[in-house]
Amino acid sequence: MRRPPYVALAVLAVVGVAAAFSPWIVPGATAQDLMTGITGPGPGHPLGTDDLGRDVLELLVAGARTAVPGALAVAAGSMLIGNLIGLAAGYFGGWADTLAMRWADLMFSLPALLVAIVVAGVLGGGYALAIAVLVVLFAPTDTRAVRGAVLEQRHRPYVEAALLKNLSSWRIMTRHIWPNVASVSLAQAFVNFAYALVSLASLSFLGLGVPAGSPDWGRTLADNRTQLLANPWAVIAPGLAVIATAVALNVVGDWLHERVERRGRAR
Repeated sequence: MRRPPYVALAVLAVVGVAAAFSPWIVPGATAQDLMTGITGPGPGHPLGTDDLGRDVLELLVAGARTAVPGALAVAAGSMLIGNLIGLAAGYFGGWADTLAMRWADLMFSLPALLVAIVVAGVLGGGYALAIAVLVVLFAPTDTRAVRGAVLEQRHRPYVEAALLKNLSSWRIMTRHIWPNVASVSLAQAFVNFAYALVSLASLSFLGLGVPAGSPDWGRTLADNRTQLLANPWAVIAPGLAVIATAVALNVVGDWLHERVERRGRAR
């Protein structure tokens, strides 16, 4: 088995610390200094300042507090919904499977980000609304992945043995089948986490996510896009933060999927 992706884990660790402790690490991240204005990197401001005199590095650290929890909520919500529907569809089959797959097909036919933009635009935007819409749109990917894995496990000897013991369907699905498809669910959750991070940053960039003035990677990128020549790092830094975090999530997700799957085979 390949070695742990230490660089990706380090990136996620740094982002996680920033998301959890940014109010104490950079308490004055949104403080404005109009006398300073926009400046390039220099003493006291490693990444320079934006046009409002705010330190770009501090905004970057504080931005993790909105970028990460929202994406985590989308991944967790879609994982919960998708796992429940996918387990039922794969285990029971019949009309339950048909309804679940038609719903998934409908959701897959819709461009997720475009739908989120339209819904957020019509209903006035907002961070919570964006998260709720993405949960509904991302859940079908979990549903289809888990359903396929459950179909593979449905007729295994251990499931037949559980049926002979007259165990309830809920117990068989959650206590016996789900642990054997957990690697698929886990890998999909990391993929959704990465996609949700990029999607929420995109919505904030368009003004449909976090409120104006909030320290968020997408919002910071949008606010400073006209200042690219004055201080390129005000634009490059938040963009790199989104890309690096998304790539790290995918790398760690693949590694965990392989690790859990190998451990399951060894049992």
